[in-house]
Amino acid sequence: MKKICFYFELHQPFRLKRYRFFDIGNDHYYYDDFQNEDIFLRVTEQSYLPANRMMLQLLQEYPDFKVTYSISGLAMEQMEYHRPELLNSFRELAATGRAEFLADTYAHSLSSLYDEVEFRNQVRMHNEHIQDVFGFTPRIYHNPELIYSDEIAAQVSAMGYKAMVTEGAKHVLGWKSPNYLYRSATEKPLELLLRNAPLSQMIGEDFIRYSSPDYPVTADKFLGRIKNLPVGEDVINIFLNYAVLGTSYPAECGIFDFFRAIPRMASEYGVGFATPSEIIAENSPVDEISVIYPISWSREEKSTNDWNGNILQQGVIDKFVRWGERIRMVQDHRLLQDWIYLQSSDHLYYMSTIDNGHNPYTPYQSPYDAFNNYMNVLSDFLLRVESQFPSSVDNEELNSLLLTINNQNETIENLKKEIDALRKKHLNK
Repeated sequence: MKKICFYFELHQPFRLKRYRFFDIGNDHYYYDDFQNEDIFLRVTEQSYLPANRMMLQLLQEYPDFKVTYSISGLAMEQMEYHRPELLNSFRELAATGRAEFLADTYAHSLSSLYDEVEFRNQVRMHNEHIQDVFGFTPRIYHNPELIYSDEIAAQVSAMGYKAMVTEGAKHVLGWKSPNYLYRSATEKPLELLLRNAPLSQMIGEDFIRYSSPDYPVTADKFLGRIKNLPVGEDVINIFLNYAVLGTSYPAECGIFDFFRAIPRMASEYGVGFATPSEIIAENSPVDEISVIYPISWSREEKSTNDWNGNILQQGVIDKFVRWGERIRMVQDHRLLQDWIYLQSSDHLYYMSTIDNGHNPYTPYQSPYDAFNNYMNVLSDFLLRVESQFPSSVDNEELNSLLLTINNQNETIENLKKEIDALRKKHLNK
């Protein structure tokens, strides 16, 4: 039987306020709280909450229905800040046992492309947060923007994940179909779940696009397309932004009715549903895939150019690489929090000059405006790091000094405990 695996991605960054050159050194708070709360609450009301209510109803009505989520750590933080009931609604979905949660980088960062240590740390942070919030241990990894390469596969496999979701890019697959389970050519234990781009785009991009040959997109048409896939092509991975339901496409467009119809009609087309864990348990890889240069789910070329394709973005990433090791030595919670927030992939995306810089999702007038604002923030942040850990002290010497200080602090704590124990013993005589 052909199985659909629905994946939904949820991420909301902490957007930066207008931060001018003269704010550097004077203002250490970087975020536009009003805009962040306004956008988050609007998307929650339009999309996240009604979508969760619908998904819970579908899971209760149709025992075969399954759903999978990738929720960034920053999105979960904003749920906790602004709408705890949204987090509770995800807990309800988790409690059904038929909603799976994927691992991610905590900040939805692209650290897998530039810093292996930072990448590992953020994946661990995200994993621990998912466990704390949902009581679920992710077994499958999803990299932001579905970015993947052989080098990233090695890092993900080393962290113990058995499978990873990525894009079924044509230039990688060639004549092969994305509708099978594959494995990494370099990391044999790592299995690969490939997004079916045409079917995902049928919902995510063409649902109300009048010029699309698939318009109007209906559950009949979608399921019929799956039913008519060649024999053996039984793994259909549909990966979407969750905001497709209600924000990208308002409820009046029929997007919620479309999803309600799919599990109701699926059996008529001989189609079922699965989570990614079920897919890798029930299927064997049919072939290996090698990806030398990183791919993503972006545009026709499926490259990472939207985030690291120009000199502005590369300049920011260079700062991440050069300062990462030093910043990870910091004990200051506020600095570490800012470091995480500033690595969100959105900040790099706003600097993209593709399509002449006309990015419909950016709050800035141009990529150069985004770059200038971000670099002003980053300059102040690095001054704060410099004030605690001067660059005149190299990383190895600094690490040695911090280790000495930590050992001294531990010795002091142990001595305090001994004094307290002796004091209690004396009082009891």
